[in-house]
Amino acid sequence: MTGDQGPALADAAPAGRAAAERVVLRLARPYLGRLVGAGLLAAATEFAGLALMATATWLLMSAAGQPPLDRLTVAIVAVRALAISRGVFRYTERLAGHDAVLRMITDVRARVFATLAARRGTTHRSGDVLSRLVSDVEAVQDLLLRVLVPASAAAVVGVSAVAVAALISPPAAGALAVGLLVAGVALPALATAVTRRSAAEVAPLRGALATDAIDLTHGAADLAAFGATDVTLRAAEQRAHRLARLERRLAATGFAVDAAGVLAAGVTAAAVVLVALAADVPGVLVGVLAVGTLAAVEVTLALVAAARQWTQLRPGLTRVADLLDADPPTAPAATGPTDLSGPHELRFVDVTVRYRAGAAPALDGVNLNLPAGRRIAVVGPSGAGKSTLAAVLTGTVRPASGRVTLDGHDLSTYAEEALPRAVGGLLAEAYVFHATVRENLLLGRAAAGEEELTAATAAAGLLDWVRAQPAGWDTLVGEEGGQLSGGQRQRLALARALLAAPPVLVLDEPTEGLDPSAADAVLASALAATPAGHSVLLISHRLSGLAELDEIVVLDGGRVIQRGRHAELVAAPGWYRDQWLLQAAAERGYLALAP
Repeated sequence: MTGDQGPALADAAPAGRAAAERVVLRLARPYLGRLVGAGLLAAATEFAGLALMATATWLLMSAAGQPPLDRLTVAIVAVRALAISRGVFRYTERLAGHDAVLRMITDVRARVFATLAARRGTTHRSGDVLSRLVSDVEAVQDLLLRVLVPASAAAVVGVSAVAVAALISPPAAGALAVGLLVAGVALPALATAVTRRSAAEVAPLRGALATDAIDLTHGAADLAAFGATDVTLRAAEQRAHRLARLERRLAATGFAVDAAGVLAAGVTAAAVVLVALAADVPGVLVGVLAVGTLAAVEVTLALVAAARQWTQLRPGLTRVADLLDADPPTAPAATGPTDLSGPHELRFVDVTVRYRAGAAPALDGVNLNLPAGRRIAVVGPSGAGKSTLAAVLTGTVRPASGRVTLDGHDLSTYAEEALPRAVGGLLAEAYVFHATVRENLLLGRAAAGEEELTAATAAAGLLDWVRAQPAGWDTLVGEEGGQLSGGQRQRLALARALLAAPPVLVLDEPTEGLDPSAADAVLASALAATPAGHSVLLISHRLSGLAELDEIVVLDGGRVIQRGRHAELVAAPGWYRDQWLLQAAAERGYLALAP
């Protein structure tokens, strides 16, 4: 909960070596035409501004001599046209640029999300993932809109300004070129150098702070219960203060570089004026050169802002590139049957699962046969591998060795989007959405009618509560089911699983959070509501209510240590009989035992 920054910084290294910008910009290729158009429009905007300043200066200085009006007509019209065109170009450039970038960002976010979703079992924290999906992906947007487009426009306008100045006075153009090199090359290099070190820490710190925010909000009750609130809060405050110091340092260095840019503009304009006077350039054109120089240097100073922005964005770009540079997650080609509506036979053959190399297996050589219509319970102590078995069954975890087959076909040969039609149900810590009861239930079967909703909620023991609510099925349950009790959330998730009614129904702790008598009634009702021919895999820490099941499998340390029917296991020495006696005594009030 301290939000260690180590993993985030480590993630940045590989992509940094692989040139993060190239990795990110590969996704910009489909929108290259739009981006080039936005860059040309940005250059046209800046050039129109520069031409407007120069033309207006010529017009004012020429008008002071009171020439005939016809000599000024073209300049007057040009000023008006340039003023209007500048606004039009700017609007069009923003429209084209944002259109291209937002299209690209959609692709980037989809790739980042897919890569993170495919990296099951990694150490990415939810706050860090949020930072990657929001702040870091926005760095890709800023790279294009605030770095590449304005930098390209500034470079084009700078070269054009020198070329136009050379037509008036080559020596003055030389002085302008030197000033533009200082403003467009030396100062950006200086800005990059002074901000690089501080900027490299900003993105990881923002990810760590996002993690802290989630820990301090979602974990507030547990932190308070264990007296860890102050420690966690102090750690978060230290990171926040560190981030604030870094951002103040970046602001101070930015101010210093900007001040140097203003000084460079003034010195360049003075040098151009002096050189132009020495070359006997007419006074009106000297004024045009002076004002044009100030405008050109100001445009070129956009390269300083772009360099500073790029330096600050690069850590975020590197974190995104680390995900984009990975091979995109691809599912195996679906070769299994596509009609998954009928009864199925599911089989585990010597299945072994390891979450980390070198660690003890979560499942170790498990064999299990679940033909159509069969009902099996998997029990065992905490950490025995029960939830891992359910995850393998639903395809969210793949075994390191062994096979899981559905109707004789390996589970991995079925399309990921089709498999839930055959295998699914209530998994551990099922999520309840911030929506109505009806919308949460219809996630299981979108076309279900009122009668089916009623039957599913009745089987889960939730129907009386729904009918007691003023809004009925349209009752909002709150974020993560916050308006419900723990038992009501569990019943709602169970009703959703029963409504989906997959041919292979997985129920992982379906009565968690219910009192013993209600748990037995809900379990019996749920099993009775399962259609004939559908198989059930029940995972439970409670042994009550399992007498009518076809088989009970006892897991411990990832291995099957006992199997048989309830009566057989109660009669034989072993974990099942010992736990049965302890639970029976506890529920009668003789003992106070935690499951």
